[in-house]
Amino acid sequence: SNRIRLIKQRLAKVEKQREQGRGARKRSETFSVSLVGYTNAGKSTLFNALTGSDVYAADQLFATLDPTLRRFELKNGEVVVLADTVGFIRHLPHALVAAFRSTLQEACDADLLLHVIDSSSEERLEMMDQVNEVLVEIGADEIPQIEVYNKIDLLRDVSPKIDRDSDGKARRVWLSALSGEGTSLIEEVLESHFGKRTEEVAVQLNVSQARLHAQLFEHAKVLSDEVDENGGWNMVVEFHQRNRWLLDEIGVKK
Repeated sequence: SNRIRLIKQRLAKVEKQREQGRGARKRSETFSVSLVGYTNAGKSTLFNALTGSDVYAADQLFATLDPTLRRFELKNGEVVVLADTVGFIRHLPHALVAAFRSTLQEACDADLLLHVIDSSSEERLEMMDQVNEVLVEIGADEIPQIEVYNKIDLLRDVSPKIDRDSDGKARRVWLSALSGEGTSLIEEVLESHFGKRTEEVAVQLNVSQARLHAQLFEHAKVLSDEVDENGGWNMVVEFHQRNRWLLDEIGVKK
């Protein structure tokens, strides 16, 4: 149809830009969180409530075309990039799955998925299954996921809360993005999930790895740096887990 053609054209224009942005975030200390969910579950309303932005939040199919990104700083100092993605639907046509590659890719590259659910819908279980099927199809099914039961303002006797498993990890958050009830619990959950994550790594570099030696000073905290008898370096480096890419890329072992 003409609408599908227009959707494809719009998404083709943003795909290259999104790819560049994702590459930059992978090389930073920024965690990525994607809001996913069935269409009309309230993702954009929650996104707006959390970030103070004004994303188009119409109650209609595909209201959110391009993934909208916002920087979100937590009270513990961690910074996350929050992505609002297109609403999933039943039997998404294969042609549209391809066209929506860019917006769905944000979910694939996320460190955490917030699965937003319309808790007032009688079809919520079926909708959740549909979302999880799409996540399998795009290869995002193994990314950690926290369920966000939205629209509790439409339910009786349900208060904002966090459901945790036996290990104390958050599994479900109950809130109303529209009224604002419980939205602060999302920040609490994110702070817990993205606690400060650093590790000390012993690194040995030979004299030909001077460029990497300089990169370690740029991207990590160098705790010690000694020149060995062959002109190389013995280092102890503190890495934020987001910057392990530097070690992984050149095969340095911990």
